[in-house]
Amino acid sequence: MSKPLTKDLLHIATLGRTVGLHGDMKFHDKSDFPEQFVAGATFYTKDGKTLTIHSINEDRGLIRIEGFESMESAKKLTNTKLYTTMQATREQCELEEGQHFWFDIVGCEVYEADRRLGVVKEIERIGITDYLSIKTDDALVDAGESKNFLVPYHEPFILKTDIEAKRIDVSGAVDILSAS
Repeated sequence: MSKPLTKDLLHIATLGRTVGLHGDMKFHDKSDFPEQFVAGATFYTKDGKTLTIHSINEDRGLIRIEGFESMESAKKLTNTKLYTTMQATREQCELEEGQHFWFDIVGCEVYEADRRLGVVKEIERIGITDYLSIKTDDALVDAGESKNFLVPYHEPFILKTDIEAKRIDVSGAVDILSAS
C-alpha cells in the first residue's frame, strides 16, 4: 500500500492496553463495518506506517498486530489510532440499499421545499441515532438563525439523499433550526 494523503484517512479503530503475554491488545472499533477487521488486513497510523492484523478475537474484543506479538512490543502501540482510506472502505465494505458512507454525506447541501438550509459539516452519533450537523446557510444566519443545527438522519426528517447531486431533501428541519 502506498501512503495515502492525510485528508483521505478515516479513523476507524483504536488499539488499547495490552492483555496477556503474546501481544494481544484491547480493540476499540469506531466503524460501522467490523467485517473489515480480519487477519491480513492492513491499516495506517497517523504518521503513515502500516500495521497488519495478525489475529482478532471479536468475542473478547482483542487484536494482535503482526510484528508486535509480545507484551513489550505491543505496549508501543497502546492508544494508536488505525486509519483506512475512502477507496479501501468502498472496496471492503458493503452498504445495504439506501445506506451511504458518512464521508459521502459530508458536504451535501440540505434543502427543505427547495429552500437551501445549509451544508452537512459532519455526522454525529448520539446514543443510537445519527444526526446531520449542518452549517446554516449564511443568508439564514444573517436573518438571525443559529449558525449550526442538528437534524436526525432518519425518517420522517430525511426525504431523499442524492450523493451524486450532493443534495439531501428534508422535512421538519426549518422548525428544528428555528428552535435552535
